[in-house]
Order: sequence, then C-alpha cells, then structure tokens
Amino acid sequence: MTHPPTSVLARYAHGGQGLDDAALWSVEAHLDTCAACRAHLAAHTTPDTRDLLDRVAASLDQAIGTGLLPARQPVRALAPHRRWFVWTLLPWLVMTVAVLGCGVLLDSVAPSLPSLVLLLAPVAPLPGVAVAWSRRFDPAGELIAATSAAGPTMVLRRTLAVLVVILPALLLAGVSTGTSLALTLLPCLAFTAAALALGAFVGVRRAATGLGALWAAAVLLPSVAAHSLPPVLRPGTALAWGAATVALAALTVLAGPRFRRLTSGI
Repeated sequence: MTHPPTSVLARYAHGGQGLDDAALWSVEAHLDTCAACRAHLAAHTTPDTRDLLDRVAASLDQAIGTGLLPARQPVRALAPHRRWFVWTLLPWLVMTVAVLGCGVLLDSVAPSLPSLVLLLAPVAPLPGVAVAWSRRFDPAGELIAATSAAGPTMVLRRTLAVLVVILPALLLAGVSTGTSLALTLLPCLAFTAAALALGAFVGVRRAATGLGALWAAAVLLPSVAAHSLPPVLRPGTALAWGAATVALAALTVLAGPRFRRLTSGI
C-alpha cells in the first residue's frame, strides 16, 4: 500500500492548498482504508479545526440522544435488470450483430477474402463487455459499484448477458458461411475471458479496447491485406483456443476479488 507523503497530508489538513482534485480524491480514498494515515492527519490538524470537530461531535451526540428514532425503511434489492443488463449496452450489441451480418455478406460477395466471420469472432464480444461494466456508460455505475451486489458476480452476469446475444449471432454467421464453429466460438470465449482477466487489473474497458486494437493491428488488417487466414485461425488450432479459454477463465476467477474495488473493472 502506498501512503501519501507527510507533506501532502499536511496540505490536506489545511484545506487542500496546492493539491488538485485528483490528489484530493486520492488522499480521501486512501484515508477511508488506512487508520495509520488518519492518525497522521489528526496530528496535522489546527487547534481551530479540532475545536470545531469537538463541537460538532457534541452537537451530534446531543441530537442523537434526544431525537426520534428513524423510521425503518424496507431494504430494496438492486433491480434485476441492473444486475444483468444496462440499457446503454443495447446499441453496441446491435452494432456488433450488424457488423457480423456485413461480414457474412462480404464472405459471399468477395470469396477471395479470408473469412471475415472468423476474423471478427474474437473481438465480437469486446465492445459489449467493455460497456457492460463501465461507469462511463452506466448512469448508475458508481452507485452500483459501491453496493454489495457489485463485484465479480455482477461482472460475470453482465458478461453472460453480452454472450447470450453475441454467441447465437456468431453461430448463425458461422453456419451461414460454412466456417468452423469451433474456430468461430472458442476465440470469442477466449478473448472475453482475457478481457475480464486483464480488466481486473487495468479496468475492463481499457482491457477490451486494448485487446481489440491489438487484434485488428496484428491479425485482422494484415490478413485482409494478404488475402489469407492467419495461422492462429487455421484448422487444427481449435484445441489451443480451448486450452487458452480454460486458462484465462481460471485466471479471471482468481482475480475476481479485485472487481470489488471501485477503481477496478470499470
């Protein structure tokens, strides 16, 4: 754990003078979980601040002691659709299915090109996976991330919701073009697991974007330019894709607790 320097804590104690918003947020987030730094912060507070805190504490104690007990409110669980789906995801899923449809058309119109369905299959779920657990696209993302419903279970639920749409679309595209179903579906699952495993450390959105860009630059575009399938998608590689999927899925499970942090996975 990296602790804020003493000079930063001293500035924070005196109203945050000279600290930008990012530094203030970082100090506050750290103080929530570090008792030692809270003790150091208390040592830097001014007498006026300590006097103010004492008066506020005394006032709250008096108000709590003489006030009415709050009425019990029914505990409402997070709405099921929020646990499984976010509606801002819908346009991305529609776009992905449309792109796969274009790949099927191009396979029939330009048979000299390598199968675009195979080339697009690994990255097909990545836009949806990136959006499914991102505070940029979910209006309630930060609120949900702070609830007990957040964490690896919700990430996997929303990823499953993406795959429920993408996998049938890929299956239909593979059947329509006569491509290998194993090499259509297994790379899709492998890249999904890779996005989650890497996303536990750098954020799912960054991981999905990086993996998609890497695949496009290293495999998709060169294959289209060379008019041939890359070695990683040729017959006989299905077993390797299956092994990679299992290994990455296991790594995702091991890294799952990291998704409980507000800054991880979103």
